[in-house]
Amino acid sequence: MAIETLPESTIPVTRPFRVKFGFLTSTPIIAVATICLALIILMAIFAPLLAPHDPLLLTPSQRLKPSSAQYLLGTDAYGRDLLSRIIYGARISLVIGLGAAVCSIGVGLLIGLVAGFFRWVDAVLMRIMDGLMAIPAILLAIAVVSLSGASIWTVMVAITIPEIPRVARLVRSVVLTAREEPYVEAAISLGSSLPKIMWRHLMPNTIAPLIVQGTYVCASGILTEAILSFLGAGISPETPTWGNIMAEGRAFFQVKPSLIFWPGLLLSIAILSINLIGDAARDALDPRMKQREGK
Repeated sequence: MAIETLPESTIPVTRPFRVKFGFLTSTPIIAVATICLALIILMAIFAPLLAPHDPLLLTPSQRLKPSSAQYLLGTDAYGRDLLSRIIYGARISLVIGLGAAVCSIGVGLLIGLVAGFFRWVDAVLMRIMDGLMAIPAILLAIAVVSLSGASIWTVMVAITIPEIPRVARLVRSVVLTAREEPYVEAAISLGSSLPKIMWRHLMPNTIAPLIVQGTYVCASGILTEAILSFLGAGISPETPTWGNIMAEGRAFFQVKPSLIFWPGLLLSIAILSINLIGDAARDALDPRMKQREGK
C-alpha cells in the first residue's frame, strides 16, 4: 500500500511574530524607564545641536568652574564644558552597547543554530564556549584592548567576545527543543535543505529570547565600556565618554563631586532603564509568563 506524503508547502512553519510594543508602557515604572531611555537616545542623536560648547575645547583659565549661565554644569580640570562632554559621551556609550548587542547576537545565533542542530559539532563548539565563559569578562576585555590598541571598534569587539557564549548557549537550548517538533522532523524527512530548515523552522523560535538577551547585552556593554574607561583601558582619555569623565574627575572628587555625579547618574539611569525594559519584554514575549498571569 502506497503511503501518501504531503508536499513541503503544507508543512507548518513557525512564522516570525510581530512584536507589540505595548509592554513599554505596561506599568508606570516601565513607562518612566522608556521615557528616560528615549530622552538619552535623543540626546545622543542631537548632541551637536544640544551641546552648548565644543566637548574637546581646552580652556585652562576656566578649569573647575562651578555651574553658571555659561557652563550649566561647570567645567572639568582642563576647562572643558562638563555638560557638552556628558551629552557627547552618551553617543559613545550607546553605540558601543548597541554594537556589542548586535554583534554578539549575530555570531551567537549562528553558533547556537549549528551546535543545536548538529550533534557532532555540539560537543566541540560548546567546549570552546565554556572555555570563553570561564575567563572573567572584564579581564578578557582588558587583554583584547591592550593587545589591539584602544579604539571604539576594539572596545566593541572586546565587549562582544565574552557575550557570544551566553547567546550561543541560549540559542542552542531553544534549537534542541524545537528540532524535536513534528514539523521540523517532517521537513527533514522530505529532504528540505539545511539552510531552509534553520531559517524557516528553527530561527523564528529564537527571536523572542534573543530580543530579551539583546537588552541585557546592551546594558552590560555600556557598563563594561565605562569600567574599561574608568580603569584607563578603554577609549583614549580625550574622547568624551561617561567612563572617561568619571576617571578624570576622581582626582578632583573632593573639590568638585559633580564631575563624577552627573555622568554616573546618567550611566545608572541608562542601564537601569534598559534592564527594566528587558524584564518587561521577557514578561510580554514569554508564553509561560502569560499563562501564570492567566491563572
